[in-house]
Amino acid sequence: MAPDIGRRLRRGATSGAVVAAAVAALAASQAPEAIQPTTDNSGGDRAVGAGDTAPPSGVGSATGDSPYYTELPPLKTPNKPGKPGTSVNLPVIMGPAEAGIPASVLSAYKRAEQSIRSTDPGCNLPWQLLAGIGKVESGQARGGRVDANGTTTSPILGPALNGVGFANISDTDGGAYDGDKVHDRAVGPMQFIPSTWATWGQDANGDGKKDPNNIYDAAQAAGLYLCANDRNLALRADLDRAILSYNRSTEYLNTVLSWFEYYKRGTHQVPDGTGVLPVDRSDDRRPGGFPSPTAPFLPAPTSPSPTSPAPKPGTQNPKPAEPSKPGTTKPPTVPTKPPTTDPTPPTTPAGKVATLAVAANGKLTATTDSDFAKTPRVAALDASGKPVSKVSVRFEIVGATDTRFAGGKTAVTATTTAAGIASSPALRAGEKAGAFTIRATVVGRSLGAADFAVTVTERQADTLVRVGDDPLSAATGTAFGQQVQVKATDKSALAPGVRVTAQIVTSKTAEGASTEGPTFKSTSSRTATLTTATDGTLTLKAGDLLAGDKKGTYYLKLTAPGGGTLFVELDVTEPATTPTPEPTGSGTPEATPSPSTSPSPSTSPSSSSAAPTASSSSATPKD
Repeated sequence: MAPDIGRRLRRGATSGAVVAAAVAALAASQAPEAIQPTTDNSGGDRAVGAGDTAPPSGVGSATGDSPYYTELPPLKTPNKPGKPGTSVNLPVIMGPAEAGIPASVLSAYKRAEQSIRSTDPGCNLPWQLLAGIGKVESGQARGGRVDANGTTTSPILGPALNGVGFANISDTDGGAYDGDKVHDRAVGPMQFIPSTWATWGQDANGDGKKDPNNIYDAAQAAGLYLCANDRNLALRADLDRAILSYNRSTEYLNTVLSWFEYYKRGTHQVPDGTGVLPVDRSDDRRPGGFPSPTAPFLPAPTSPSPTSPAPKPGTQNPKPAEPSKPGTTKPPTVPTKPPTTDPTPPTTPAGKVATLAVAANGKLTATTDSDFAKTPRVAALDASGKPVSKVSVRFEIVGATDTRFAGGKTAVTATTTAAGIASSPALRAGEKAGAFTIRATVVGRSLGAADFAVTVTERQADTLVRVGDDPLSAATGTAFGQQVQVKATDKSALAPGVRVTAQIVTSKTAEGASTEGPTFKSTSSRTATLTTATDGTLTLKAGDLLAGDKKGTYYLKLTAPGGGTLFVELDVTEPATTPTPEPTGSGTPEATPSPSTSPSPSTSPSSSSAAPTASSSSATPKD
């Protein structure tokens, strides 16, 4: 907590995150869903932004609300002299050495940013925010005093959190991290209390340990902690909440934001162990918030300067400087300005852009074969946070997907408006579900990209019901002559465009399709994919199912994303047989027998070959 407990302070206008505030303001004017920044920390030093839910920890903050160092007057923004666009009213209180960050510490911050941007691009974590917190918490690991693996040469411990000038936190780790079995202490270069480290600790350097005194592990954990609760740190409200969740103090918020802005203006790498060492850190406090008389580590020796204190009595006096000859006085040394990351002169609209940030819709979702309700929007801002118009912004689909912009394109270019906002054309999801990225970049510049996380999900149906209940049967070698129609619904609403998997199975408990029995005519197999129509129905017409060559009872199994399942019984029978007539003898035509054995009156009794009778002469052969 801040030394002035209970003091109510407004967020300093000159120490705010300029880019984040500008993005929030622009997004608010363009998108209703953008979060508005709060205007006052009405709860004093222990207040958090309205509606915030702090990440899980013992007392709701990473540091246990421990005090923090600042070698500047309260609420003074670090100002680098000579930087165009910076405030000329702020005092010049430091030279270029303050912009130097020890090599391992700088590497840890940048590695954490890269890692978290790949797993949580919507957070928009900048490494300069980690640098600002690291500066306030431990002076960049005590000036970069770390070994080759990034572990501090000795543990960095805050004061006992015993309630005397600090939060009161009883021991939670048995002294494992902080060596204190009575009270917790903030540990490491990012000053995590043990209970918070137990939840958020990381092994970022791959040595198999989660060590809060390792700058790589601590920076990764701090980045994840700041991104918790789905925060977008490009928005000022979320940025404030993230910092306040780390240490619930308005003065802490303003000081971190000051260093955040300072490092964004430019920084450079210095060797480990040579960073500027602060004299009043969060790990160097006595109860009551006062600095210890002697810091455990001193800055690296430097050459005496005209402002260095006089030598102590008994020490060798330095050689006096020779007086300058008239006309030979040397001009004062001007501090070297740290290099900037992008020296492109602002001769074009693109050249004026310092930041391209997500303005709205950082996370986009849609179902397969449908239009996205929203599209990516970015804000182009100059170094002072003002919008830049007429900037060409390229939106590109990155990843394995068949989602496309209007016209079937995978990359499009849009131009920023007078408000600095560029929006992509409409998006349509294809048939493939999955996650991918849409990346926005300034055409012709190497600035950092603004990434959008995109997810396409399958359309769902939680219920499949057959329309009609006529039995389905067919003889082997034929096709089913009946139609099968099914209605799909999701939460009682018709479900169009749902991709339903169809299988022929031998029982309702069988796993996998049958190896015999009916087949689908369209695939010549026992598996097919069917899609519901605009009215939510799915139809197999007469003849779409072939009976196969083996009789038996089978089932048509239909399953849909969302849980809808239906079994339709299929009965395959042997073909019907036709009776065959019995033979009558030699195969000659059979004559109709005479109705009487008595001789006809006109026939001679003595005749051996009687003539046929009238009835026999009229008989016809039976074919």
